[in-house]
Amino acid sequence: MLKLSCLCGQVRVEISKRPDFINECNCTLCSKSGARWAYFHPSEVSVVGTTKAYSREDKEDPAAEIRFCENCGSTTHFTLTASAVSKFGNVQMGVNMRLADEKDLAGIELRYPDGRAWPGKGAFGYVQEARIIG
Repeated sequence: MLKLSCLCGQVRVEISKRPDFINECNCTLCSKSGARWAYFHPSEVSVVGTTKAYSREDKEDPAAEIRFCENCGSTTHFTLTASAVSKFGNVQMGVNMRLADEKDLAGIELRYPDGRAWPGKGAFGYVQEARIIG
């Protein structure tokens, strides 16, 4: 089990397993929110504490709602928007792995998708080779 928290500790996230990989995407949303995302089914994640939400305003139908601590502003996780859930089901949640101690992530692959160049469909290209967190 991984236990994470925001900077001030008012939001705590517990995950029942380690992620298979972590994405450090370079799109404006991910880079400006300071997130490294790992993906889980919502049933595998527990979030305790009050968060605020933000969805991209530059996308007609954003799929993710970024959540952050209302006190310290740390990005904690994302959930799918109601529109995305209606299309795909409530099948995915992202957790910001920057909240974890790096030692707890040892051995996990860190990937670098090129979200800025992604056309919105198909596979991501990558800006650099993946590495294993040491």
